[in-house]
Amino acid sequence: MATQPANHRSSEAELASFVSALSSDDCPTEEIRLAERCFVDTVGVTLAGAADDAGTTVAASVGRTSASDGVRLIGHGERASETDAALVNGTAGHGLDFDDVSSGMQGHPSVTMVPALLAVGQAESVTGRDLLTAFIAGFETQCYLSGPINPDHYEEGWHATATLGTFGATAAVANLLGLDERKTRHALSIAASLPAGLKRNFGTTTKPIHAGAAARSGVTAARAAAEGATGDADAIDGEKGFFDLYSGPDGAEYGERYALDERWAIREKGVGVKKYPCCYFTHTGIASAEILTDEHDISPGDVEAVEIVLSQGAADALHHVDPDTGLEGKFSIQYAVASAIARDRVGLAAFDDKNVDDEPVQAVRKRVTAVVDSDLRYGSHRSTVTIETTDGNTYTNVLEEPPGTHGNPLSDEELREKFHMCAERAFDRNRAEEIYKRLDDLRTESDVAELVRTM
Repeated sequence: MATQPANHRSSEAELASFVSALSSDDCPTEEIRLAERCFVDTVGVTLAGAADDAGTTVAASVGRTSASDGVRLIGHGERASETDAALVNGTAGHGLDFDDVSSGMQGHPSVTMVPALLAVGQAESVTGRDLLTAFIAGFETQCYLSGPINPDHYEEGWHATATLGTFGATAAVANLLGLDERKTRHALSIAASLPAGLKRNFGTTTKPIHAGAAARSGVTAARAAAEGATGDADAIDGEKGFFDLYSGPDGAEYGERYALDERWAIREKGVGVKKYPCCYFTHTGIASAEILTDEHDISPGDVEAVEIVLSQGAADALHHVDPDTGLEGKFSIQYAVASAIARDRVGLAAFDDKNVDDEPVQAVRKRVTAVVDSDLRYGSHRSTVTIETTDGNTYTNVLEEPPGTHGNPLSDEELREKFHMCAERAFDRNRAEEIYKRLDDLRTESDVAELVRTM
């Protein structure tokens, strides 16, 4: 059971006070800019994911509304209810596993909030600045709740994107709707009954549904609270509440909570924008393999053996040694590194089902082994890649963090290129560029509904 300090103020009370009071004037320019980049990246990967298996499957499962009712399904041109749109767009946004990540919440922070905010934002008279403020409220909420229970929460098998993302989406929508402190607290307490998502389902269509379900739950919890629905005052902190049930064997560490409005998690922990469309744990391995093949002019036929040393957390997530589908390939370090060696680029096409069995890639994959370094912390992204060539030479590269981290972010131009790579799966280049420019300057948008109509 979680042990609370004597001077403890409940998480529900702290979060409700912070989320309900946060206004655009409170958000520093740096935080606003980071949030804009998150919208650019998330909408881009959603447009690409809308045509992918998970996106199309879930879109087909929901009902449609008339052209004069409901909200837009991104990349589809059709409309559905708010909650269904959040589900569909959230699933599409996570379907390619190309969406952003953050160590602050041990998962994907934006993919649950952006779909929820765009769904509700179409129905309300809100501006781009309103969306960005609400996004920051949700981001801080996720990191605040993550601190006391991670990494144990993730190690126990929970998918933090799904569980903590539910609270992030709820807080974001509650802020966007302007809920007062009392209703915001009820919204968060309602949300405490909704988190779910198992790491066991990584590599299947269910994983992206985790994100969509969290986005939908956020809309449901906030809308229900707005209409008067209630939740227990201690649903997060109380006995058998969220922290008790979702933490590790030693309970929640309350001292790890962020000091809301004093420390900005979005600034300190930040966001990692993915360079490769696959599980983040593969990225240091891919980047190292690219470095070694470029520096030493290694071709696929030169490879005798490849060894990757990684953390236990990486090994747990990357459990598909011999993937049969592109989705499984996203969670295979063997396939990902082989792709980096055998292909010029590890892009979206590398994870199309038809390309998984490419002979040059498979020939290398069979020579790749993964070894866990028990001295690495569980969630470490550090990897050591060693390539032994047929002429007897051995080359090694070590990377601590993937490219595109908060401390080493993709440039604005790299982010723009990624957006186009994704958005041009749905639209021509001119339309993609129009959407990019408007999202990149989201703070100046006066009508979110009009913006989403372009998507």
